Amino acid sequence: MTTVNTPVLHPGLTPAQRDCLDALPLTGHHVVSGPPGSGKSLIAAHRAVHLALTGRPTVLLSRSNLLRQLLRDTLQGLTVPGAPVEAATVHGWVLRHFGYGAPRTQDGWFDWTSLTGLAAEKLGEDDAATPHLVVDEGQDLPPGFYRLARIAAASVTVFADECQRLTETNSTLTEITTALGRSTSRAEVGGNHRNTREIAALAERFRTGGTRPEPPFRSGPLPVVRHYPGFKDLADDIATMATEQPRHRIGVIVNSLRTASDLMRRLERAGLAHEPQLYSSAAPSGRYRDLDLDRPGVVVVHRASAKGLDFDTVVIADAESDSATDPTAATLRMAYYVMITRARQRLLLGWQGSRLPRHLEGLRGWTQMR
Repeated sequence: MTTVNTPVLHPGLTPAQRDCLDALPLTGHHVVSGPPGSGKSLIAAHRAVHLALTGRPTVLLSRSNLLRQLLRDTLQGLTVPGAPVEAATVHGWVLRHFGYGAPRTQDGWFDWTSLTGLAAEKLGEDDAATPHLVVDEGQDLPPGFYRLARIAAASVTVFADECQRLTETNSTLTEITTALGRSTSRAEVGGNHRNTREIAALAERFRTGGTRPEPPFRSGPLPVVRHYPGFKDLADDIATMATEQPRHRIGVIVNSLRTASDLMRRLERAGLAHEPQLYSSAAPSGRYRDLDLDRPGVVVVHRASAKGLDFDTVVIADAESDSATDPTAATLRMAYYVMITRARQRLLLGWQGSRLPRHLEGLRGWTQMR
């Protein structure tokens, strides 16, 4: 098996991203951390292409199906003939690897301890079929998954940011490294190539830990905090944005299925140039499951599925849904850190009700209050 990096053209990578990629050996386990906008998902796709050139099966994993779609589309422009890379969800990979009878715990998630035992029983049976695994947004998976991956994979490369842990079953960087073993290497990639300085500055108000990222070079308008009397006014505002910026991708991030369905119904009636899209994790397939994330227009998505995505404009549609939550709670702060950093150029935080939600107080100077 090849043990040194094979020269491959890497379009679109910055020098720092290329250096990070080229420094990763093709053997062993590695954990790469970086802030939002540093290009972790893009490097993960390139890393998977590197590993596929060794001749082993290579799988690029994510917990989110919507992120899987984005990674799949990224891979289409990178993969080398004869060295394919598969983009899959962790759920799909486990079912394919262990069958639909894979043991589960009472909460419905997989029994990682039992699966690790099953993987250990098969160890060495078919070495050539043992895959390389590359995991994006790895902080959203539990340590048990990494103990399984350590046995079930030839190598594991994890891209993660522990300031973006949104799931109940998550891991810190230390927990990931410990689960993969002592020889696991750690690397970092810096920079913010997504947000404007103004958006990044607002995100800093919600970051829960870690080293402060370097500010972006680009500047843009201040984020806006806006009160809406009702869903009609919010939908009208989103429709106006789509009309005024017909080439923009507008991500509308919601915390409520009621908000999502109401906005979608109104936007479908607005006669937009591009049909609005809605992602539902409950949909088995079709229109609400398979999205085109590259085309312009409005995409309505729940905050739980927003990880790893980016849009020209982001609308956080129902900030009032967090009014009863402690504004200092780490889970709330992480959620807003993730949502805010999805925006490339413009950001709007909308709310309804009679009183400004507490977590949006004290943002004058970082936002325009309307």
